[in-house]
Amino acid sequence: MKLREIAHSRTGDKGDTSNISVIAYRAEDFPLLERHLGAERVKAHFADFARGEVVRYTLPEIGALNFVLRGALSGGVTRSLALDAHGKCLASAILSLEIPDPEG
Repeated sequence: MKLREIAHSRTGDKGDTSNISVIAYRAEDFPLLERHLGAERVKAHFADFARGEVVRYTLPEIGALNFVLRGALSGGVTRSLALDAHGKCLASAILSLEIPDPEG
C-alpha cells in the first residue's frame, strides 16, 4: 500500500537542508512507519537529488518520523533554479513510497 494511506507529511527547509515529517493518522499505525521507513530507505527514494546525509528522528509521542536531508535543495532557496526551491513537493513524493499492508 502507499504510505499516504496511513500517514500525511509536512516539509520545511533551511538553506540546502530539507526537513520532511511523516505523521501517522492513527497511533496504531506508527509502529509500521517505524519498521518500514528508515533513513536509508528515504535516502534511496530521493537519491536523484539528496546528496548528503539523511537522518531520521523518531517522535513516538506524536506518531511521527522526521527526516533531515542535507544537500537536498540544490544549494538552497536563494541559490537554486529549481521550480520547488523550498522542497514542498517532497511531502507528496515521500507519501508515494510503498509499504507492506498490515492486513495483507
